Amino acid sequence: MPACVEIFVEVVTGSAAWLGKGLSCVCGQRDESDACPSFDLTPVQEECLHRLQNRIDIAYDSSSPEHQEALRELWNAAFPGEELDDLISEQWKQMGWQGKDPSTDFRGGGFISLENLLYFARNFPKSFQDLIHKHEGDRAMWEYPFAVAGINITFMLIQMLDLEAVKPRTMVGATFIKFLADNESAFDLLYCITFKLMDHQWLVMHASYMDFNDVMKATRSQLERELLQEHITGLNELPSYSLLSQ
Repeated sequence: MPACVEIFVEVVTGSAAWLGKGLSCVCGQRDESDACPSFDLTPVQEECLHRLQNRIDIAYDSSSPEHQEALRELWNAAFPGEELDDLISEQWKQMGWQGKDPSTDFRGGGFISLENLLYFARNFPKSFQDLIHKHEGDRAMWEYPFAVAGINITFMLIQMLDLEAVKPRTMVGATFIKFLADNESAFDLLYCITFKLMDHQWLVMHASYMDFNDVMKATRSQLERELLQEHITGLNELPSYSLLSQ
C-alpha cells in the first residue's frame, strides 16, 4: 500500500514556498516577461474580487466554533461512519495532515483552504474520495499527503491568479475574474479541477514525493494554457474539468 511521506510545515505566507521541510516550490513564481499592465474591472467584477479577497484574508481560528464545525464536517466527509475522537487527534494523519492538529497546517492557506476542501467533498464526493484513498492509477510507494497537497493548491492558485492585487496583472488573472463574476464559487470550482489535474499529472509523470514541485509546475502550466483558450466561456468547459466525477 502506498505510504504518504510526513512533511513538516515551514510556511512563509504570501511568498512562493512548498509547505514542507526541505522542498522549495517555484510554482508561484513569475518571470518579469509574464508581467502585464493591470486590467480594468467592471463594478461587478471588482465586488466579486473584493469578496474573494476577504475570504483569502480570513485566518484559520482554532477557537472559532464555526471553524471547528467546518473541520468536523471535513472529517465526516472524508471518513463517513468513522467517529473522530477529538479535533486534535492522531486520526487526522489518515487524511494527510502532518500532525494530530490540522490547525497548524492551515497557516499557509487560511480558512479558505478548508472551505476549498469542503466544497470539493460536497460537490465532487467521488473524486474527493478517490484522491484521499488514492483509488486510481499505479501509485508510488511514497505518495503525496492529500491534505497538505490541498493547502498547496489553494496557495498556488492565489499566486497564479494574482488574487491579492487590486486589479489583475496577467491575462490568466483577468480571465479568471470574468469567470468569477459569472459564478461566485469559481475559485472553489477551479480548486477542484486543479486538484484532480494535479493527481492526473502525478500519475502521468510516475511521480514520487520528491517530484511534487515538478508536478505542481506542470499542473500550473497546463491550467494556464486551458484558461487562455479563446473558446472557453466557463470553467466547466476547461478540458481538465472532465477529470472530475461526482
